[in-house]
Amino acid sequence: MTQNEKLTKLIQLTINGESRPLLVEAHWTLSKVLRNDCGHTGTKEACNEGACGSCTVLIDDIATPACMVLAIEQEGKNIETIEGLSKDGQLHPIQEAWLEEYGAQCGFCSPGMIMSTKGLLIKNANPTDDEIKEALGGNLCICSNYEHIINAVRSAARKMSKEQANV
Repeated sequence: MTQNEKLTKLIQLTINGESRPLLVEAHWTLSKVLRNDCGHTGTKEACNEGACGSCTVLIDDIATPACMVLAIEQEGKNIETIEGLSKDGQLHPIQEAWLEEYGAQCGFCSPGMIMSTKGLLIKNANPTDDEIKEALGGNLCICSNYEHIINAVRSAARKMSKEQANV
């Protein structure tokens, strides 16, 4: 292999329930592939060091900074991005709670915060404030809107509990 040749691989990723083939370079992160090759720009890139949480997605229902995993390692896993939350024009209860509780100021952190929230609520439908803070500990909000964010998570938990009760 010459210096100008790049190691590429054809992979199959399942993103928001849809399987798609992608030709990726071995060193590409999932965040790069989601944004640049799949058009999922809700997955924000900021620190590229796993420190800010802006690129958080769910991988097999676990909140994961997409800048810290390679795309080629995600075959056979279910990846969910912020774009996969709303269905048929209906906001997900977490998104509704974000709007109602003013969870976003500038909004840059919101996709990562929302995906971390979903990961938490999948594991724990009724988290305490300390559990919410721990689950969102890897997500930074430059606006320091944490009080509203925590309120939004509490509200989302209530909404999702009611939704489950009605099923």
